[in-house]
Amino acid sequence: MKKVLLIIIFFNSLFSINAQTLEELKAEQATKKDSISAIQSRVNALQGKIDAFPGWKIRAFGTIGGILSNFNNWYSQGVPNNSSGNIGFTVNANANLLQDKFFWRNAATLNLNWVKLDNKNNPDDDENFNPTTDVFNITSLYGRKLSDKFAISTLAEYRTTLLDNFNNPGYLDLGVGVTWTPITDLVFVIHPLNYNFVFSDNDTAFESSLGTKILADYTKKIGAINFKTNLSMFQSYKSSNLSNWTWTNSFGYTLWKMIGVGFDFGLRNNKQEALNYALNTLGDVDVTFDTVDNDLQSYWVFGLSYSF
Repeated sequence: MKKVLLIIIFFNSLFSINAQTLEELKAEQATKKDSISAIQSRVNALQGKIDAFPGWKIRAFGTIGGILSNFNNWYSQGVPNNSSGNIGFTVNANANLLQDKFFWRNAATLNLNWVKLDNKNNPDDDENFNPTTDVFNITSLYGRKLSDKFAISTLAEYRTTLLDNFNNPGYLDLGVGVTWTPITDLVFVIHPLNYNFVFSDNDTAFESSLGTKILADYTKKIGAINFKTNLSMFQSYKSSNLSNWTWTNSFGYTLWKMIGVGFDFGLRNNKQEALNYALNTLGDVDVTFDTVDNDLQSYWVFGLSYSF
């Protein structure tokens, strides 16, 4: 009986020691996590000071997404013999020169996507990758500082597609006004004197005009996270039909070295493009600005990301 009691006491003691050791390890782990968080906060604060220091600041990150498939005699589906694919990528790049009396901010965004669905049983089927998402945007903003946060500025922004209908349409905004930079990575531009040049073969749908240009951009890197949001808006003085806006967003999270996951999405409202699509693609010759369906445009890409 005494031996049994001794064995029970031994195992209880052993369990208590293990439990106590586990609790101690968890407590030590929590302390180290707090220390890591404190160190990361200090690193982020130092990075903010580095970003605000005069000189060139260059940054780029992007997202790559893709899937390929091939089926042979897969009878359970409607097209048993096919090959398909979806490939897309985005690139966001910034090159900013920050000085005590002026700044020069340059940015480029590229978003391209291709899709194919080849029905092997149909000899007339298209076997090629065809472009779907096609976005190209480049901006250059120069400002002469009135204070740490305000500047007299001039902006040039060009937007078009590269793979299909290059510069048809293409948009070039040129204007002057003021720029507000409340924090290092946030830029807010208002240019009441701006001309929106529109390049297109279709003069019925597209027209250049004078108006106000509004641009807001926030680009930030916090630890393993890259983030960019950009709103570009033009308000025409001639007609609201000639106004437009585009809002794009990019997220990248680094998992290992410079590789991670990324997500991009964008929204656009442009009545001129809606009318052009109805006239040329749908063949609706009777449509006008007053009758066209100006649906909200959108895209998104999810996949692997790479931070340069």
